[in-house]
Amino acid sequence: MGLEDAGDLVLHTVFSKIGPESTARVACVSKRLQVSASEESLWSIFCSRDLNISSPLDPHGDLGPSFKTAYQLWRESFRMYPWELVKRVRLCWDNLKLWLSLNFPEAKATLRKGATEDDLQELETVLKVKLPLATRLLYRFVDGQELSSSNGLDGYLGIIGGYSVYSHEVNVYLLPLKKMIRETKVAIRHLNSSSISNLVIVAASVVASLKIFFLDCTNGQLYTVTSNRQLLPCVPDSLVHDINGDQKQDALLLWLEEHGRRLQTGAIKIREEENIKSISLFPEFPPLCSIAITNGVQVRASSVFIPEISNLRDQPPAYWYAYSIRMSLVPEGCILKGTHHSSCQLYWRHWVIRADNEVIDNVNGEAVIGKYPLLQAGEEEFVYESCSSFPTTAGAIEGSFTFVPGSLRDPKGSQFEVKVAEFSLELPDYIF
Repeated sequence: MGLEDAGDLVLHTVFSKIGPESTARVACVSKRLQVSASEESLWSIFCSRDLNISSPLDPHGDLGPSFKTAYQLWRESFRMYPWELVKRVRLCWDNLKLWLSLNFPEAKATLRKGATEDDLQELETVLKVKLPLATRLLYRFVDGQELSSSNGLDGYLGIIGGYSVYSHEVNVYLLPLKKMIRETKVAIRHLNSSSISNLVIVAASVVASLKIFFLDCTNGQLYTVTSNRQLLPCVPDSLVHDINGDQKQDALLLWLEEHGRRLQTGAIKIREEENIKSISLFPEFPPLCSIAITNGVQVRASSVFIPEISNLRDQPPAYWYAYSIRMSLVPEGCILKGTHHSSCQLYWRHWVIRADNEVIDNVNGEAVIGKYPLLQAGEEEFVYESCSSFPTTAGAIEGSFTFVPGSLRDPKGSQFEVKVAEFSLELPDYIF
């Protein structure tokens, strides 16, 4: 039996398996196959599979007459790019937008509509660069973030997020093309180096502390800058280049895909403090976050590398890390010798700090950042951040807190030790 003799259901199944390109070619064989290959239900499958759209929307978001027309408009609009790359970039943005819609709609509202080819050409002409294909596509879908200078809270709406430790605050957002041009011109003048002529700034912090990300338009790698102006790769070189050193992938796309995975899995999440929401880059669960429970007291600890204050050219070098300690009391309360207490209060801390498995410091002292947190059963975690520098890329901290049941003013029993499981402070594969 020939293909033209097959029933509609069989043809529909075959076409859905061979994909839109092959279906379009088969449609040229005969009138019978052309009719079957034009069914709306078939092209709705292709639109859903390739573009993640459930209605016939064109690339501008306008409703078209049919799924087949919508698919054709998408292909025509992005004809200068590999289609597999278009689908991948579309999926990257869809995943990020979905997470933002569910968890951080305020930040999603800052995303700009996609740039045009003319917009991209203007940037390339002004900065005398040639953007990698994936970067061009990322901006065709979303032209960065639009942050209002009139609203101070906008500085915490960066889709990359950040951290704070003492007075050092970072929150990174994706720059729109026009701001990318302005910021890159300023950076080139400030750094005064011909070696950065192929670099463009694609992301930066907009709160108090400066942190910037450069995309190298020649090799596709993404870099951030240390305090002594050293460029650090933000994506593993093995993913960006093959063994011969040839360009393999665009680091900005890899970086955003990895960031999206961390958001979707809950490895990082929203933090709200004093009614200000932001994406916190401190990891939330193992192996990058240590967790220990002692007598009902849970302590979670994790770290973030701080490139912008690190100095890797010093002897010894200074690798700086911020670390977040989160402590809470389980709903059952503090449990000591079978007795439950509804509260306990921290009195003392003890840290053992290692670099390359060698102890470099042993810290004992009252309180944490000058505070004596009182934990109540079932209440939210008490969170504090601090920082430390290491002379090597591999460090770790572990230790303990001394608590008293009840409170320091009204103790209900003897002091007890609460373990802080070892957590690493290491130069990461991906730097955000």
